[in-house]
Amino acid sequence: MKLAELLKPECIQTGMVFEDKAIALCEIASLAKKNPICRHVSEEDILEALQERETLGTTAFGGQVAIPHCRLKSISDFVIGAVTVPDGVDFEAADRQKVRLIVFIIAPENHANAHIRLLSSISRAIQNPKWVEKMVAAKDAKMLRQMLIRYTGAEIPLEVSSPKSLLQVFVQDERIFEQILSALSGMEAASLAVLTGENSRQYLSKIPLYAQFAGNESSSVCRVIAAAVEQRLENEIIRRIEGITGPLQNCSGVMLTIQNLSYAAGSLEP
Repeated sequence: MKLAELLKPECIQTGMVFEDKAIALCEIASLAKKNPICRHVSEEDILEALQERETLGTTAFGGQVAIPHCRLKSISDFVIGAVTVPDGVDFEAADRQKVRLIVFIIAPENHANAHIRLLSSISRAIQNPKWVEKMVAAKDAKMLRQMLIRYTGAEIPLEVSSPKSLLQVFVQDERIFEQILSALSGMEAASLAVLTGENSRQYLSKIPLYAQFAGNESSSVCRVIAAAVEQRLENEIIRRIEGITGPLQNCSGVMLTIQNLSYAAGSLEP
């Protein structure tokens, strides 16, 4: 998506003066409300969401910049704006520098992946000290908008990929492990990794109370197949594994867990 389509002129302000972060957040909420996307949400609701996010930790990340952001159920698209504060405002940054450039994001609640990508793209752009100085020195909103679009990039990859799940198969039998790995490696759009560890018995046996288990003949190795797969493949994965192990509910030595991922990006080579 083009940043120019998200960054509305009415949500940009230059040369502002704020006594503290609380007042800055109030102004940000006011600017965000000017965007038509926020027509069904009140300025108070925007401010409350911004404040709630700040309680988790400051959105200032050093270098005199901050990206206040929040998510709202009642909006359908992203609202982005920017504010310059030449004299700076205390945002409780880790480097203790006052913030002079603020870029804010109000995101739809169900667009977590796109929200993260947008944060990443903007944060990379405004970590350049020279660019920050130029933007802080911008004479008006039009100039600041042009700079932010140019430095961030004309296009930001906001497309949300298919929902993914984290698959983990714990296997204590080497022969079954190889069969399961082979079955899963043929799955489409699957990035696999294998982790090797020891069963807990190997550690418990070193504790005097559990010493009697030291000579147990069972395998001491536990392998974990970890994979990020599209959620639509979950049933097929279970079918393939149970084709090897039988019903997992009755299986000993193999355990499968599947967790939905709020964010997944990148891939692994086999």
